Amino acid sequence: MQLVVARIGRAHGIKGEVTVEVRTDEPEVRLGPGAVLATDPPGTGPLTIETGRVHSGRLLLRFAGVSDRTGAEALRNTLLIAEVDPEEFPDDPEEFYDHQLMDLDVVTENGVEVGRITEISHLPSQDLFIVERPDGSEVMIPFVAEIVAEIDLDEQRAVITPPPGLIDDRAVVASARAAEQDEAGDAALDDGADGSPGQTGEAR
Repeated sequence: MQLVVARIGRAHGIKGEVTVEVRTDEPEVRLGPGAVLATDPPGTGPLTIETGRVHSGRLLLRFAGVSDRTGAEALRNTLLIAEVDPEEFPDDPEEFYDHQLMDLDVVTENGVEVGRITEISHLPSQDLFIVERPDGSEVMIPFVAEIVAEIDLDEQRAVITPPPGLIDDRAVVASARAAEQDEAGDAALDDGADGSPGQTGEAR
C-alpha cells in the first residue's frame, strides 16, 4: 500500500535543502535519513533522504544527489510516497493512515447518512475529510475530536456531531433566499396598495 507522506515545497538556501509539507503523523519514521521514497511524478524519484532538520517550525530535507538550489527547485510540488503494510496501524490508537479512512461512510450520531470519504486534505492547521454526498456534491468536515466522534473501522464508518451549518449549509442559504424573496414580495404589495408606482406586473 502506498501512502503520500509529504509534498516538497520551495528550496531553502543554496545547498539543496527543501521545505516539505508533512502529510504523515509519523514523520520521524517516514521521513528520517536513509528513507527511500517513491514520487509523483514518478520520473522525479525515487529519492533518498540524506538529512532532515526543523527550521522555524518547518521540516527541511535534503536528498542524495541534490546539492544546489537549482536541483532543489526542480523538485517543487513533488509528492513523496512511502510503501506501507496495509495491516500496519499507527502507534497511537487515535491516529489513522489515509488509506484506512478512505471510503468510510459518514453518518451523524442520529444515524443520518452524510456521504462517503473520497479524499483527506492535510492542511497546516488541521486535516479535512472531503465527503461526497449521495447527490454528488461535496462537503468538507474537519477531522477534529469536537466533530468526528468515532472512527469505526470494523463497521467502516465515521460518526460525526456536526455543528449547525456544517452539513446543512445549503438548506440555510435556501431558507434565507426564500425569506428575502418573501420580503420583496410583501414590499411590492404594500407599494401597490397605497397608490404609489410600485410593481405593475407588466413584462418589459
